[in-house]
Amino acid sequence: MDRLFRSRMDLDVAKKIFFEAVRPIERKESVPLEAANGRVLASDVVAELNVPHYRRAAMDGYAIHADDTLGATTSSPVVLILTDGDVSPGTCRRVHTGSAIPRGADAVVMLEDTRAIGTTVEILSQVHPGKHVGDIGEDVASGELLLPSGHLLRPGDLAVLASAGIIDVEIYHRPLVAIIPTGEEVVPRGKPLHTGEVWETNSLMTSCYVTNSGGFPRITNIVTDDPELIRQAIQDNLDADMIIVSGGTSVGERDHVPAAIEALGEVLVHGVAISPGKPTALGVVEGKPILCMPGYPVAGLVALLVFGIPVIHKLGHIPPQSPKTTLKLPLKEKITSRQGYHTYARVRIIDGSVEPLMASGAGILSSVAKADGYVVVPPNIEGYGAGTEVEVILF
Repeated sequence: MDRLFRSRMDLDVAKKIFFEAVRPIERKESVPLEAANGRVLASDVVAELNVPHYRRAAMDGYAIHADDTLGATTSSPVVLILTDGDVSPGTCRRVHTGSAIPRGADAVVMLEDTRAIGTTVEILSQVHPGKHVGDIGEDVASGELLLPSGHLLRPGDLAVLASAGIIDVEIYHRPLVAIIPTGEEVVPRGKPLHTGEVWETNSLMTSCYVTNSGGFPRITNIVTDDPELIRQAIQDNLDADMIIVSGGTSVGERDHVPAAIEALGEVLVHGVAISPGKPTALGVVEGKPILCMPGYPVAGLVALLVFGIPVIHKLGHIPPQSPKTTLKLPLKEKITSRQGYHTYARVRIIDGSVEPLMASGAGILSSVAKADGYVVVPPNIEGYGAGTEVEVILF
C-alpha cells in the first residue's frame, strides 16, 4: 500500500485504470415526460404519427390558389372573393397560424400583403404553391427516429416528444451513490463542538455534486476511524452503484480506508500526482467503483471533480458533457504550482483578470466559496507568470 501511495501515479494513468473498471448500470424504468428532464433514454423513441397530421397555415392570412396571385403587386392587386368554405379559383378564405388549410387551397398569402374590402380581398403580393403551408409530417414523420437510446433529455426534446403523442419514455436509473464520511474529529452539523472537532461538511458538498451530475446520493452516518467499522460500512453499502468515502485515505495511523478496500476487493490506485488531492485512492469491491476522497475539503473536491463526476456519468450512460464553461483571461498575479503534479489553483475573476486565491491549502474550504473557478497547471511547468493568459474552468 505504501509503495502505491508514494508512486504518485500520473493523473492520466490513474483515470484510465479507474474508468476502465467502471461498468454502466443497465437498470431501466418508464417515467412520464414530466419526470424525464435531465434523464437518459434507455431505448430509441420512434414517432407513431405525423406532426402535423394535417396541412396547416404557417402564417395569419388568406388561403388561396397560388395561380390566382400571378402578377399581383401593391399597385396592381388581384381581387378575390372571400369565402367561408372550400377555396376555388377566384376565392380565398381567412386562416390563422396553425389552422387547417381549406380544401382547394395550395398557398397562404400573409395578412400584411392583403387588403380586405367588404366581401373581397385585394392580394398585394404574388406567392408560389406551398408558400406558408405546413405539410403533413413536415415537423415529424410517422416512423421517424425521434431520439436515440443514450440521449440526455432536455426541455426542448420533451416538447418534441409530447407533440408526437409520446406519454412515457424508458430511461436508465440514476446511479445510486453512497457517501460515507469518516473521521474521529468530524461530528454531525449542529452538534456542539469541542476542541479538536469540526462539523462534517464533505458529505453535503459531495451529495450536491452527485445530484447535479445525474446521480442519486445517499449519505451514511459518520464512521469513526476503526478498520472494522469502515469495512462494515463499505459492505453495508454495496447495494449502491458507487461508493465515495471521505477521509482516511493518507498513510497515517488513523487512515484505514485503503486497507479496508484491499480487504474487501482491490485498491487500483493509491496516491495520484494532483495537488491538492495526492492521497486519493481508487478501488473496486464486488464490481462497484469506490472513490476515496482526502478528508481535507479542497483536496476532496478536486478528487470529486477529476474522478467522481466522470464515473457517475459513465455509470448512468450520461453522454459526454458539452465543454465546461471556460474563459481565457490574463493573470493578475503569478500562480505557483507543484512540479510533477497537476495543480488545481482556485481563482476569482476581477475586472477582466484572474486573481489566484491559492494553489495549496487543501483545508481552506472558504477559498472554494470565494472562487469563480480554477486553473489547472500541468505538471511539466513551474506555474504561470503574471500577465499570462490562462484558461479558467468556471464552477
